Amino acid sequence: MTPAKPSLEMLRALTDENVLRALMADRRLTRAEIAARTGISKPTISDAVQRLAASGLVVDTGERTTGRGRSGSYYALAPGLGTALVASISPHGVTAETVDALGDTVGRAHAALSRNAGEHQAARALAEAAARLDGPSRLAVVSAADPVDRATGRLVRLPDAPFLVGALDPAAVLAPHVAGTVLVDNDVNWAARAEHRAVGVDDFVYVHLGEGLGCAVVTDGAVRRGHRGVAGEIAHVHTTGPDGSAMPLTEVFAALGLRRPDSTAVDVPALEAAITSDAGSARTLARAVGGVLGAAVALADPALIVLGGEWGRLPAMRAAVDHQLAAGPRPVPVVAATVDSPELTAARERAVAELRELVVGTAR
Repeated sequence: MTPAKPSLEMLRALTDENVLRALMADRRLTRAEIAARTGISKPTISDAVQRLAASGLVVDTGERTTGRGRSGSYYALAPGLGTALVASISPHGVTAETVDALGDTVGRAHAALSRNAGEHQAARALAEAAARLDGPSRLAVVSAADPVDRATGRLVRLPDAPFLVGALDPAAVLAPHVAGTVLVDNDVNWAARAEHRAVGVDDFVYVHLGEGLGCAVVTDGAVRRGHRGVAGEIAHVHTTGPDGSAMPLTEVFAALGLRRPDSTAVDVPALEAAITSDAGSARTLARAVGGVLGAAVALADPALIVLGGEWGRLPAMRAAVDHQLAAGPRPVPVVAATVDSPELTAARERAVAELRELVVGTAR
């Protein structure tokens, strides 16, 4: 049976998409440059540019090529194609940005938030930061320093979590500021996505060691979120405590006196001082963290362990954990995370990608 030929409408839509994606990647191009980049004939590209200009998606910038021969007009995405909102909710406050389809940050706002913030304070801070930006945005991507229910997008309360904002519903809070979908995930999962590109490995475990403790398992290039979306919450995994007895990882810091007063959050300055001045403390912490990572290695079979967070990236900590795992039955290399603000970086990249899909969808 002879396969059906693609319709003229389908071919036009594919050409229009190629033109838009070329302009998203290179900002301004002539029709000849678009043809060269896409491998599509110049007459076909010219027709597509005319269609997209008529629909308000592409504009002639008014700039012309120089040099010998006939000058060419430069084209670019039209202004006013909308923005995506990116938000990070953490113990350091709420940071919100708006980004456009070129990937440029066009607005940024911050609202303070205490470490012991509850649901209502967090909701006010998120709404306050979003209200400072020009909107509404076409979609939003949110990173939260708490577990996130993958079905509802609400934050999940777990025992002993250092940063609790209750069952905050970011989508509901952002509804006045966002016209479309609100995607929400845990900050450690976003950080793992950012590190995925940096490490160039599709199977690894990312571990966040900071005021809070977290983990993300990346398999075949994708973060595995689990049934509810709370996979990787390692604080309650049992490991070896300072006296050799088994205890949850979070309790190790209590036993060592390395928690903030009246909080389950790790006292990072005190911990860094202990690691720097006392090799025994470094070994004790590495043994505890290594016990959890040994379990992760047994279950997930990663090619690499990536340590992130304020004290996870310390050379002394990485070396101690590496030594601990090397002595185990299934040694796995340990490296330090390299991406700055990885949770916001990955959330921003996702927001730009989703916004570009909306723009391309408009052309279709």
